[in-house]
Amino acid sequence: MISQRARFRLTSIVAVLALPLAACGPKSQGAAPATPPPPEVGVVVAAPASVGVVSELPGRTESSRVAQVRARAAGIVQRRLFTEGSEVKAGQPLFRIDDAPFRAALASAQAAQARAEANLLQTRAQAERYKPLAEAKAVSEQEYIAAQAAFKQAEADVASAKASVQTAQINLAFTNVTSPISGRIGRALVTEGALVGQGEATPLAVVQQIDPLYVNFTQSADEVLRLRSAIASGRFQSAGAAGSVAVNWSWTTAASTRSAPSCCSPICRSTRPPGRSHCAPRCRIRRARCCRACTCACALAQAELPAGIALPQQAVQRGSGGDTVMVVGADGRSRRGR
Repeated sequence: MISQRARFRLTSIVAVLALPLAACGPKSQGAAPATPPPPEVGVVVAAPASVGVVSELPGRTESSRVAQVRARAAGIVQRRLFTEGSEVKAGQPLFRIDDAPFRAALASAQAAQARAEANLLQTRAQAERYKPLAEAKAVSEQEYIAAQAAFKQAEADVASAKASVQTAQINLAFTNVTSPISGRIGRALVTEGALVGQGEATPLAVVQQIDPLYVNFTQSADEVLRLRSAIASGRFQSAGAAGSVAVNWSWTTAASTRSAPSCCSPICRSTRPPGRSHCAPRCRIRRARCCRACTCACALAQAELPAGIALPQQAVQRGSGGDTVMVVGADGRSRRGR
C-alpha cells in the first residue's frame, strides 16, 4: 500500500519527466506553425424594399391643458390642502380662505329673503280680499289696483332676496378653492396668512394636465421643401395623404402644423396618448425616458423610399470619404462598396 508521502513523490517525478517529453514535440523538430483558420463574419442578404425616411428632430414638451388657480374671494388664506408637485383631481380642494365674512353676508341675505316672503303673504292676502269687494263695487278701483301692485312688488322683492341669497352662497363657496382640472400641481404661490382677492383674482397655484402630453418640434423649412419636392418627383412616397407630409410617430395620436411667428420653420405638434404619465412638461424625452432637460428627440417617419435597402448599422463603416459597406460577390470574395 502506497502512503500519501510516497504518492506525492511519484506524482512529482511524473510531472518532471513530462517536461522533457513535451519539449520533444514538433516545435523542437523545426516544423512550421499551423496557419490559423480565416475569421468567421456574418453575412446579411440585402433586398430592395420600402424603407421609411426617418428624421430626428429636437422638440419641447408642453401640457395639454394649463389652469391657473386664482382666488375669487377676498380674505386671508387659512390652509393649504395639497402637496406641492402632487397629482390632483378636478374639484379637489386646494386652499381654504377665511369664510366668516361670507357666512355673515349669507345670513343677512337669508334674513332679507324671510322679510320679503312675509311681506308677500300680507300683500297677497290683501289683494285676494280686495278682489270680490272690487267686483261688488265695495271699494274703489284705485284701491284694488294699489293692492295688486303691492302684491306684485312683494313678489319681485322675494325674487331679489333669493338672488341675493344665491350670490352669498356662491361667494361663500369661493372660499373653498378647488382645482379646475385634473393634473399635476406646482408649488403654492401664496402661504397661509396671505391676503388674497383684494381688487383682483390673486394667483394661488398652477395645475398642468400631462396626460395626454403635447410635444412640439421644429423642422427646417428647407428640409420640408426638399422632402415635398422629392415626393412630387416620385423619388419618395408620402407617408400620409397624397400631396402632404404626415407626421408618423409611435406616440402620435394627432398632429398639426402651424407657422412660427418669428421664423420660417413650421412647428409640428404631436400628442402622447394617455397612460404615459412618467414624463412631465419641460423635460427631455428620448425613447420614452425623461430627464431634467427641456428638449426632446422625436423620430419622425415623414416619407417612404419605394426601393430602398436596409442594412444593419454595424455593417456601415464611416470615414472621411463617406459611408461604405463590405459586399460579397458571386465569387465569394468581398469588396468595399458605397
